[in-house]
Amino acid sequence: MSDQSDAARHNAKMAKKKAARDKIMATKTDEKGLVIVHTGKGKGKSSAAFGMIFRCIAHGMPCAVVQFIKGGMGTGERDLILSHFSDMCAFHTMGEGFTWETQDKTRDVEMAQAAWDKAKDLIRDPANRMVLLDEINIALRYDYLDVVEVVAFLKAEKPPMTHVVLTGRNAKEELIELADLVTEMELVKHPFRSGVKAQQGVEF
Repeated sequence: MSDQSDAARHNAKMAKKKAARDKIMATKTDEKGLVIVHTGKGKGKSSAAFGMIFRCIAHGMPCAVVQFIKGGMGTGERDLILSHFSDMCAFHTMGEGFTWETQDKTRDVEMAQAAWDKAKDLIRDPANRMVLLDEINIALRYDYLDVVEVVAFLKAEKPPMTHVVLTGRNAKEELIELADLVTEMELVKHPFRSGVKAQQGVEF
């Protein structure tokens, strides 16, 4: 087969694919604020969510972040937003560290509830096009928050065009059922298992 005929076959194949794709895309006309869940044991749940936050910032869309678990340790995302984009993105670190570090369930519950109260205020504000609830799934997993309350709030009070992103392992089934988009990060390999610690620029 000549290079010319091979190119012609390829072009015809791609033209057919494009026509089919265009036909599908023409039926997708709705816009709505999405409930998005990033869960699973693999790395990248918060990183992917922050990617969407930075997209919002790039498009001039006001947004907000509430961190439910991460405490005082600095992260690249938080430092960058606070130093350069605080006018576009409200950033609230409400946690005091992971549960095995605080070892105080009463305090953890209080902090999770305070973070949820802040999150509700930010979600209710229609000016915020996206609100990231970072690691809220951990607070829900340990029953620091009531998943029934969270789901009911998102159904009843989330503005129609606001996106809400919820991250963390072990997302509750009620949340998965509610969500418009759910991604489960699958762990295949992780350097931590080989003795490599969390590193700047990769994990934080």
